[in-house]
Amino acid sequence: MAGFNISDKQLDFLRGCVIDFDMKSGLSETLDTEKRYLSQMKGMFSDSAAFESAVQNGNPMVYEFHSLDVGESSGDLAFGCSILNPGKVGDEYYFTKGHFHTILNTSEVYYCLNGHGYMLMENMRGDWSAQELTPGKAVYVPKGYAHRSVNVSKEEKLVTFFVFRADAGHDYGTIETKGYRKLLVERDGVPTIIDNPNWK
Repeated sequence: MAGFNISDKQLDFLRGCVIDFDMKSGLSETLDTEKRYLSQMKGMFSDSAAFESAVQNGNPMVYEFHSLDVGESSGDLAFGCSILNPGKVGDEYYFTKGHFHTILNTSEVYYCLNGHGYMLMENMRGDWSAQELTPGKAVYVPKGYAHRSVNVSKEEKLVTFFVFRADAGHDYGTIETKGYRKLLVERDGVPTIIDNPNWK
């Protein structure tokens, strides 16, 4: 192409900026996933007795994810897939740990590839929102909002593709300490949002 020149070094870099992943499962043939088992989420589900029972009876994997390692340079974008299994602890649906970004002034986009769930969001002031995720829907997470995915399907995995600024970092500690103000639970077979009785 006339006027388009690229060095071998740039070409090698661009080849390394590609993720393959299946549009249904979210899994990659070239990247391993990081896995989160139920035991790694101690104190995050509201029903502690149901949690301990589930850990003792198999310690299921709740979710897994992969992302391209682009470093943490300002101006770069990180992206990958989150794969959240169906399941419940007591009447509370499986969710990802959830996090604020360390650089609080960071937004993120999630695009749903498979399944049925919600993106649960809240900020430090107490504003919150739960946006439904179904295949083909994208959810914008505004800057300053903690966010977690919740899978409300009985059988299907919730698979989302995400993009955020690479240097944003992840603050899991605030959520691990305080929890979320709202929970998504099953009531009469229907996903229902309730106040978290353990919120600090």
